[in-house]
Amino acid sequence: MAPNPFLIATFEFVLLIFSLSFHECAHAWMASRLGDQTARMQGRVTLNPMVHVDMFGTLILPALMIFGPLLGGGLISGYLIGWAKPTPVITRNFRNLVRDDSLVTLAGPVSNLILAFAGLLGMAIVFRLHGYLPQQDSVATNVDAFAILCMLAIQVNLSLFFFNLLPIPPLDGSRVMRHFLPYGALNAYDRMGALSYILMIFVGGPIVRYFLGHAMQLVYLALGNFRS
Repeated sequence: MAPNPFLIATFEFVLLIFSLSFHECAHAWMASRLGDQTARMQGRVTLNPMVHVDMFGTLILPALMIFGPLLGGGLISGYLIGWAKPTPVITRNFRNLVRDDSLVTLAGPVSNLILAFAGLLGMAIVFRLHGYLPQQDSVATNVDAFAILCMLAIQVNLSLFFFNLLPIPPLDGSRVMRHFLPYGALNAYDRMGALSYILMIFVGGPIVRYFLGHAMQLVYLALGNFRS
């Protein structure tokens, strides 16, 4: 039976919100482990999306990207990016500022890799037991639905992984980059303002799409080893 495209889009949207919440929770958890309890005291060590949602980055922009093509709009379709409310971190609470701040920063992208791997594991089980990849134009069984959910989890979280590593403020990649910039360049870097959002959408998006395409080729290659 052919799935409703809006149902698939809804699954993708919900997966994105969960993945972004998992991402920010990972930042908060790692900061707490390394001595900064700021995020924990604000209730950010949680998967509850209500405390992580950014109106534009979590809801509006992703909704345009996911549902836009279904409504006849394709201006920013073809890839998926988004972000949640930044996790508060006070770096003076860390013993080793550069090391600990970098670990807190990288915990977010790594959490998306973990979710992508979980999706890959689910797909590997399906492929091993049933010998096929999901077809998004057919949901005949519960196995098909599970396989599509796993594939969407891989795509969404790999997109978030590559996107958040971009060195564009305020993304995670920029926070690591800040530790290697001279003071003068750092001030200009932090004052990019609205330019950052333009770069994220119109420059970061195509970069994410490029790397995601190559990553998905590796995913399919890996799944081929699980054929029953």
